[in-house]
Amino acid sequence: MLSMSLLMVAAFASGALNAVAGGGAFITFPALLFAGVPPVSANASSTVALFPGQAASSWAYRREIGGVAEVNVTQFAILSLIGGLVGAVLLLVTPNALFADFVPWLLAFATGVFAIGHYAPGVVSRLRLGGRGVLVVQFLIAVYGGYFGGGIGFLMLAALTLFGLRDIHAMNGLRILLAMLMNGAAVAAFAFAGAVSWPETLAMAVAAVAGGYAGAIGAKRVDPRRLKTGVVLIGAALTLYFFAKGA
Repeated sequence: MLSMSLLMVAAFASGALNAVAGGGAFITFPALLFAGVPPVSANASSTVALFPGQAASSWAYRREIGGVAEVNVTQFAILSLIGGLVGAVLLLVTPNALFADFVPWLLAFATGVFAIGHYAPGVVSRLRLGGRGVLVVQFLIAVYGGYFGGGIGFLMLAALTLFGLRDIHAMNGLRILLAMLMNGAAVAAFAFAGAVSWPETLAMAVAAVAGGYAGAIGAKRVDPRRLKTGVVLIGAALTLYFFAKGA
Protein backbone atom coordinates (compact mmCIF):
# COMPACT_ATOMS: atom_id res chain seq x y z
CA MET A 1 0.00 0.00 0.00
CA LEU A 2 2.84 2.39 0.81
CA SER A 3 4.51 1.69 -2.54
CA MET A 4 1.24 2.23 -4.42
CA SER A 5 0.54 5.44 -2.52
CA LEU A 6 3.97 6.80 -3.39
CA LEU A 7 3.44 5.89 -7.04
CA MET A 8 0.15 7.79 -7.07
CA VAL A 9 1.78 10.85 -5.50
CA ALA A 10 4.51 10.64 -8.14
CA ALA A 11 1.87 10.35 -10.89
CA PHE A 12 -0.06 13.38 -9.61
CA ALA A 13 3.13 15.44 -9.52
CA SER A 14 4.09 14.20 -12.98
CA GLY A 15 0.70 15.07 -14.43
CA ALA A 16 0.94 18.58 -13.01
CA LEU A 17 4.54 19.02 -14.18
CA ASN A 18 3.64 17.86 -17.69
CA ALA A 19 0.87 20.44 -17.79
CA VAL A 20 3.15 23.25 -16.65
CA ALA A 21 6.44 22.56 -18.43
CA GLY A 22 6.92 18.86 -19.21
CA GLY A 23 9.37 16.40 -17.69
CA GLY A 24 6.82 14.30 -15.82
CA ALA A 25 8.38 11.05 -17.00
CA PHE A 26 11.45 11.87 -14.94
CA ILE A 27 9.29 11.35 -11.85
CA THR A 28 7.16 8.34 -12.80
CA PHE A 29 9.89 6.31 -14.53
CA PRO A 30 12.30 6.29 -11.54
CA ALA A 31 9.34 5.77 -9.17
CA LEU A 32 8.34 2.60 -11.03
CA LEU A 33 11.92 1.37 -11.02
CA PHE A 34 12.05 1.95 -7.26
CA ALA A 35 8.84 -0.07 -6.92
CA GLY A 36 10.56 -3.03 -8.58
CA VAL A 37 9.12 -2.80 -12.10
CA PRO A 38 11.69 -3.91 -14.78
CA PRO A 39 13.17 -1.02 -16.85
CA VAL A 40 11.40 -1.58 -20.18
CA SER A 41 8.09 -2.26 -18.46
CA ALA A 42 8.63 0.78 -16.22
CA ASN A 43 9.16 2.98 -19.27
CA ALA A 44 6.07 1.60 -21.01
CA SER A 45 3.97 1.79 -17.83
CA SER A 46 5.06 5.38 -17.21
CA THR A 47 3.91 6.37 -20.69
CA VAL A 48 0.54 4.65 -20.26
CA ALA A 49 -0.01 6.12 -16.78
CA LEU A 50 0.66 9.70 -17.90
CA PHE A 51 -1.45 9.48 -21.06
CA PRO A 52 -4.84 10.21 -19.39
CA GLY A 53 -3.35 13.20 -17.57
CA GLN A 54 -2.12 14.61 -20.86
CA ALA A 55 -5.61 14.16 -22.31
CA ALA A 56 -7.09 16.12 -19.39
CA SER A 57 -4.52 18.89 -19.81
CA SER A 58 -5.14 19.06 -23.56
CA TRP A 59 -8.84 19.59 -22.93
CA ALA A 60 -8.07 22.38 -20.47
CA TYR A 61 -5.94 24.09 -23.16
CA ARG A 62 -8.43 23.62 -26.01
CA ARG A 63 -8.99 27.36 -26.53
CA GLU A 64 -5.28 28.15 -26.67
CA ILE A 65 -4.66 25.29 -29.11
CA GLY A 66 -7.49 26.50 -31.34
CA GLY A 67 -5.77 29.87 -31.65
CA VAL A 68 -2.45 28.53 -32.95
CA ALA A 69 -1.82 29.84 -36.47
CA GLU A 70 1.98 29.59 -36.84
CA VAL A 71 1.95 25.87 -37.71
CA ASN A 72 -0.44 23.38 -39.28
CA VAL A 73 -1.81 21.60 -36.21
CA THR A 74 -3.40 18.80 -38.27
CA GLN A 75 -0.10 17.91 -39.96
CA PHE A 76 1.68 18.01 -36.62
CA ALA A 77 -0.95 15.72 -35.12
CA ILE A 78 -0.58 13.12 -37.88
CA LEU A 79 3.21 13.16 -37.64
CA SER A 80 3.03 12.83 -33.87
CA LEU A 81 0.85 9.73 -34.12
CA ILE A 82 3.08 8.06 -36.70
CA GLY A 83 6.33 9.02 -34.97
CA GLY A 84 5.03 7.91 -31.58
CA LEU A 85 4.16 4.49 -32.97
CA VAL A 86 7.58 4.13 -34.62
CA GLY A 87 9.31 5.09 -31.39
CA ALA A 88 7.24 2.64 -29.34
CA VAL A 89 8.13 -0.22 -31.68
CA LEU A 90 11.81 0.71 -31.39
CA LEU A 91 11.55 0.60 -27.59
CA LEU A 92 10.10 -2.89 -27.73
CA VAL A 93 13.03 -4.21 -29.79
CA THR A 94 16.00 -2.20 -28.45
CA PRO A 95 17.45 -1.48 -24.96
CA ASN A 96 16.65 1.74 -23.09
CA ALA A 97 20.35 2.41 -22.54
CA LEU A 98 20.79 3.42 -26.18
CA PHE A 99 18.79 6.61 -25.66
CA ALA A 100 19.43 7.07 -21.96
CA ASP A 101 22.99 8.30 -22.63
CA PHE A 102 21.61 11.13 -24.77
CA VAL A 103 19.02 12.37 -22.26
CA PRO A 104 21.21 15.04 -20.55
CA TRP A 105 22.43 16.34 -23.93
CA LEU A 106 18.88 16.59 -25.27
CA LEU A 107 17.77 18.39 -22.11
CA ALA A 108 20.70 20.81 -22.32
CA PHE A 109 19.93 21.59 -25.96
CA ALA A 110 16.20 21.99 -25.40
CA THR A 111 16.60 24.18 -22.33
CA GLY A 112 19.18 26.36 -24.09
CA VAL A 113 17.02 26.89 -27.18
CA PHE A 114 13.96 27.71 -25.08
CA ALA A 115 15.90 30.21 -22.96
CA ILE A 116 17.46 31.93 -25.97
CA GLY A 117 14.12 32.01 -27.76
CA HIS A 118 12.42 33.94 -25.00
CA TYR A 119 15.24 36.06 -23.64
CA ALA A 120 17.05 36.74 -26.92
CA PRO A 121 14.35 36.25 -29.62
CA GLY A 122 16.45 38.03 -32.25
CA VAL A 123 18.91 35.14 -32.21
CA VAL A 124 16.24 32.49 -32.68
CA SER A 125 14.55 34.42 -35.49
CA ARG A 126 17.62 33.68 -37.61
CA LEU A 127 17.24 29.95 -36.89
CA ARG A 128 13.54 29.77 -37.55
CA LEU A 129 12.52 26.60 -39.36
CA GLY A 130 9.93 26.43 -42.07
CA GLY A 131 8.43 24.15 -44.69
CA ARG A 132 9.72 20.59 -44.66
CA GLY A 133 12.25 21.33 -41.94
CA VAL A 134 9.44 21.88 -39.44
CA LEU A 135 7.79 18.57 -40.32
CA VAL A 136 11.05 16.59 -40.19
CA VAL A 137 11.94 17.96 -36.76
CA GLN A 138 8.45 17.25 -35.43
CA PHE A 139 8.58 13.66 -36.70
CA LEU A 140 11.98 13.04 -35.06
CA ILE A 141 10.70 14.46 -31.78
CA ALA A 142 7.66 12.18 -32.02
CA VAL A 143 9.88 9.12 -32.54
CA TYR A 144 11.88 10.04 -29.46
CA GLY A 145 8.66 10.69 -27.57
CA GLY A 146 7.34 7.22 -28.36
CA TYR A 147 10.66 5.57 -27.54
CA PHE A 148 11.57 7.13 -24.21
CA GLY A 149 9.88 10.50 -23.78
CA GLY A 150 12.07 11.82 -20.97
CA GLY A 151 12.45 15.56 -21.49
CA ILE A 152 10.02 15.54 -24.40
CA GLY A 153 8.29 18.62 -23.00
CA PHE A 154 11.47 20.68 -23.20
CA LEU A 155 12.23 19.43 -26.71
CA MET A 156 8.73 20.35 -27.81
CA LEU A 157 8.95 23.85 -26.30
CA ALA A 158 12.35 24.35 -27.93
CA ALA A 159 11.02 23.18 -31.29
CA LEU A 160 7.92 25.35 -31.07
CA THR A 161 10.19 28.30 -30.36
CA LEU A 162 12.10 27.57 -33.57
CA PHE A 163 8.78 27.23 -35.40
CA GLY A 164 7.94 30.83 -34.48
CA LEU A 165 5.55 30.47 -31.55
CA ARG A 166 5.94 32.95 -28.67
CA ASP A 167 2.71 32.64 -26.64
CA ILE A 168 3.74 30.40 -23.73
CA HIS A 169 0.19 29.21 -23.05
CA ALA A 170 -0.45 28.32 -26.70
CA MET A 171 2.92 26.54 -26.78
CA ASN A 172 2.06 24.62 -23.62
CA GLY A 173 -1.31 23.57 -24.99
CA LEU A 174 0.04 22.44 -28.35
CA ARG A 175 2.97 20.67 -26.69
CA ILE A 176 0.63 18.71 -24.43
CA LEU A 177 -1.71 17.81 -27.30
CA LEU A 178 1.10 16.52 -29.51
CA ALA A 179 2.72 14.63 -26.62
CA MET A 180 -0.65 13.04 -25.90
CA LEU A 181 -0.92 11.86 -29.51
CA MET A 182 2.64 10.46 -29.47
CA ASN A 183 1.92 8.63 -26.26
CA GLY A 184 -1.49 7.49 -27.49
CA ALA A 185 0.15 5.59 -30.33
CA ALA A 186 2.78 4.25 -27.94
CA VAL A 187 0.12 3.16 -25.43
CA ALA A 188 -1.58 1.03 -28.10
CA ALA A 189 1.73 -0.63 -29.01
CA PHE A 190 2.78 -1.25 -25.39
CA ALA A 191 -0.61 -2.69 -24.45
CA PHE A 192 -0.64 -4.97 -27.50
CA ALA A 193 2.88 -6.21 -26.69
CA GLY A 194 2.02 -6.90 -23.04
CA ALA A 195 4.76 -4.54 -21.80
CA VAL A 196 2.60 -2.70 -19.23
CA SER A 197 2.51 -3.46 -15.49
CA TRP A 198 -1.22 -2.80 -15.11
CA PRO A 199 -1.80 -2.73 -11.31
CA GLU A 200 0.63 0.14 -10.80
CA THR A 201 -0.28 1.82 -14.06
CA LEU A 202 -4.04 2.03 -13.47
CA ALA A 203 -3.60 3.56 -10.01
CA MET A 204 -1.08 6.09 -11.35
CA ALA A 205 -3.32 6.98 -14.30
CA VAL A 206 -6.10 8.16 -11.98
CA ALA A 207 -3.69 10.39 -10.07
CA ALA A 208 -2.12 11.69 -13.31
CA VAL A 209 -5.52 12.85 -14.59
CA ALA A 210 -6.08 14.91 -11.45
CA GLY A 211 -2.56 16.32 -11.58
CA GLY A 212 -2.75 17.06 -15.30
CA TYR A 213 -5.97 19.02 -15.10
CA ALA A 214 -4.93 20.87 -11.94
CA GLY A 215 -1.57 21.73 -13.48
CA ALA A 216 -3.14 23.07 -16.68
CA ILE A 217 -5.55 25.31 -14.77
CA GLY A 218 -2.77 26.56 -12.51
CA ALA A 219 -0.32 27.17 -15.35
CA LYS A 220 -2.72 29.52 -17.13
CA ARG A 221 -2.94 31.66 -14.00
CA VAL A 222 0.81 32.11 -13.71
CA ASP A 223 2.56 35.21 -15.07
CA PRO A 224 4.03 34.13 -18.47
CA ARG A 225 7.43 35.61 -17.60
CA ARG A 226 7.58 33.62 -14.38
CA LEU A 227 6.45 30.48 -16.17
CA LYS A 228 9.19 30.87 -18.78
CA THR A 229 11.78 31.35 -16.05
CA GLY A 230 10.42 28.31 -14.24
CA VAL A 231 10.71 26.19 -17.38
CA VAL A 232 14.35 27.22 -17.81
CA LEU A 233 15.18 26.54 -14.15
CA ILE A 234 13.52 23.11 -14.20
CA GLY A 235 15.32 22.23 -17.43
CA ALA A 236 18.68 23.35 -16.06
CA ALA A 237 18.17 21.37 -12.84
CA LEU A 238 17.22 18.19 -14.69
CA THR A 239 20.14 18.62 -17.09
CA LEU A 240 22.65 18.93 -14.23
CA TYR A 241 21.11 15.98 -12.41
CA PHE A 242 21.30 13.62 -15.37
CA PHE A 243 24.83 14.72 -16.29
CA ALA A 244 25.87 14.04 -12.68
CA LYS A 245 24.05 10.71 -12.66
CA GLY A 246 25.84 9.57 -15.81
CA ALA A 247 29.29 10.70 -14.61
